[in-house]
Amino acid sequence: MTLSEEEIAQTRVNLHEMQVEHRDLDLVIDHLTLNPPPDQLLIRRLKKRKLVLKDRISQLERMLVPDIPA
Repeated sequence: MTLSEEEIAQTRVNLHEMQVEHRDLDLVIDHLTLNPPPDQLLIRRLKKRKLVLKDRISQLERMLVPDIPA
């Protein structure tokens, strides 16, 4: 599957936004963990969101890297 230049540009924008959100979630999780009493339910939800973002980031990165023939 070959992406058009416009699709590549939009994918890069989406990828960047997800990377920023992923990094921000790290900061929020760290803050919540270090400031007692931690809200365990909220922390679990944020970690789950972070994992979903990580998977989606990996998918987008694979879309942007062209297949290399063996």
